[in-house]
Amino acid sequence: MPAPKEMDSALTSLPLRIGAYVPDDLLEDWFAPGTGMNPPSETALTEAAAYGRRFECEFKYYPERKEGVFWKWVPAI
Repeated sequence: MPAPKEMDSALTSLPLRIGAYVPDDLLEDWFAPGTGMNPPSETALTEAAAYGRRFECEFKYYPERKEGVFWKWVPAI
């Protein structure tokens, strides 16, 4: 199941330096279903990062929080 269209809209209109947080089970479902979880597969994390780049967003996975974060980076900071 791909990321919902609402997520596309959220990342398109995401203000600078504000994050969109996605739990790891959804990362797996959206970007690499069936590849295993806990932690999410490397495939899911790679695909999530590529998805974020489509919307000019950075992506980082935080295992201690069990979530990934998309955000728009400000180069001047």
